[in-house]
Amino acid sequence: MLDKLAKIEERYDEIERRLCDPVVIANREMFKDLSRERSALEELVPTYREYKKILADLEEYEASAGSGDPELKELAEAELPTLRAKRQALEERIKLLLLPRDPNDDKNVILEVRAGTGGEEASLFAADLFRMYQKFAESNGWRVEIMSASETDSGGFKEVITNISGKDVFASFKYESGVHRVQRVPTTESQGRIHTSAVTVAVLPEAEEVEVQIDEDKELRIDVMRAGGPGGQCVNTTDSAVRITHLPTGLVVLCQDEKSQHKNRAKALKILRARLLDKMQAEQHAERAAERKSQVGTGDRSERIRTYNFPQGRVTDHRVGLTLYKLEAILAGDIGEFIGSIRAHFQAEALKSENA
Repeated sequence: MLDKLAKIEERYDEIERRLCDPVVIANREMFKDLSRERSALEELVPTYREYKKILADLEEYEASAGSGDPELKELAEAELPTLRAKRQALEERIKLLLLPRDPNDDKNVILEVRAGTGGEEASLFAADLFRMYQKFAESNGWRVEIMSASETDSGGFKEVITNISGKDVFASFKYESGVHRVQRVPTTESQGRIHTSAVTVAVLPEAEEVEVQIDEDKELRIDVMRAGGPGGQCVNTTDSAVRITHLPTGLVVLCQDEKSQHKNRAKALKILRARLLDKMQAEQHAERAAERKSQVGTGDRSERIRTYNFPQGRVTDHRVGLTLYKLEAILAGDIGEFIGSIRAHFQAEALKSENA
């Protein structure tokens, strides 16, 4: 492990030097690639340097503990347990940092929230989840842009698609893919009965053009139409809505939120690229199902991952068995504890596979 870490440190120092080179600075793509590589190492390398210092200190104190000087021996024996504990903690941290990194972690996200079973109540909960994610993103300084939304008359969403951009967005949001279940009494329920509804969340890494090549002339059918609002109400009087069909796969994307046909087309293409990338990666994962068990995946979207119980004020994540009694705070965007627990769970599973 030490040899591997030494090579990583050497590469990190090389990247640091190259990023100061005027030739690299002038080359936008090269500078971007090197910056991304440095970002992936900027936690591991300082941790390794701290680990080297602890090893040197341990060597020095162990030598003192074996010396004939009683005072030095007493001092060393007092310090050694703390240093050994630090060494063990750093070794565990380094093992985690050396795990294969999900190549999508530093990507922006296309987040899709859709009402599932439960009718109007499901659409209202879809709006609640969208606001939860919006507040979580804003609390992290990430930018949220609505790409497409299909609202209901009661203020819910049949579907809302957003683009969330910032540092390491996918690394956090990827754990949210799946079915979210809500248990509460709808406002229309006169007898106070609890209803169960479901909302599906899909988290897709935003795809760059180089990752997903589309021959727009041959592979796309683009239809332009008049945008419509809730209940069929007309949003504007121009033919600005854009529906793009990817002919090879049959994937369809409709965008109508913008008054500009050009902007709707650009948004629809961004969503389509993300869905195509997700489809490609899902097929690759399926081909190596055994290996996928040791990776942090996006999760099975048919699987119920979390339940929000309003009468009891609790939220349970079924993947890690974590229940928190702070439903209001969670719906206000406080989901960091869930994300941290799930990340730790998958990292532990990955470590088991690495050591098997």
